[in-house]
Amino acid sequence: MRENGAKFKVTKNSLTKLALANTQIESISDLFSGPTAVAYSSDPVAPAKVAVEYVKKFNNFKIIGGAFEGEKIDEEKIKFLASLLPLDEIRGKIIGLLTIPAQKIAFVLKAPAGQLARLVDAQSKKLENSN
Repeated sequence: MRENGAKFKVTKNSLTKLALANTQIESISDLFSGPTAVAYSSDPVAPAKVAVEYVKKFNNFKIIGGAFEGEKIDEEKIKFLASLLPLDEIRGKIIGLLTIPAQKIAFVLKAPAGQLARLVDAQSKKLENSN
């Protein structure tokens, strides 16, 4: 989890339920029974990816649910989150998409000027040759 920018903590259920009281994710309180741990990160994809990969390797590890943007989510939604690209990679792609049109605009603006310069150059050479 640490390598992916997430944190993982084994929690005491009674303390976790108290901490969740009166928060936007209070609805997940019922998930805390038996041995429980919490994975969290500012990037919702990171802990989901690691947890889903870990479940594939170890039978004793189970995903029971979580919270995303204040909503209680089940294992299927966590698996969906795990299938998404990491937040930093998505940001990079968006920046790349935003810069491509600017490059195309610059090329389009530059191309007519280049064509005009070649036309003027050709005409001047034509005039020099005729004199």
